Amino acid sequence: MAGELILVVEDNEKNRVLFRDILQASGYKTIEAETGEQAIVLLQKEKPDLILMDIQLPGKDGITVTREIKANEATRDIPVLALTSYAMRGDREKMLEAGFDSYMSKPIKVKEFLKRVADFFKNA
Repeated sequence: MAGELILVVEDNEKNRVLFRDILQASGYKTIEAETGEQAIVLLQKEKPDLILMDIQLPGKDGITVTREIKANEATRDIPVLALTSYAMRGDREKMLEAGFDSYMSKPIKVKEFLKRVADFFKNA
């Protein structure tokens, strides 16, 4: 575990810094994008082991970007975890149907967040 590269796609700077600090303190490497479009550009240069995707982004939303990631042969196997303030009944199912590999609501609980991230690398 640790040392894996994680792409954090989050437009809220405080959340992005929080996720980065938590992940880096746990030994993960991170790259960051503020928009879905920036994430797509980064994915042409980098191959992260996991993508943490906000849903509400300026420009293309996280659902649209995740569909593009999953439709692209070069990136479709990268797991994508939805990190969202959407926590209504049925939202989890909606995210999974859109191609996300998992779903977590914000605000995060640090221990649960790190466990969820680590779970992606258990069988890798």
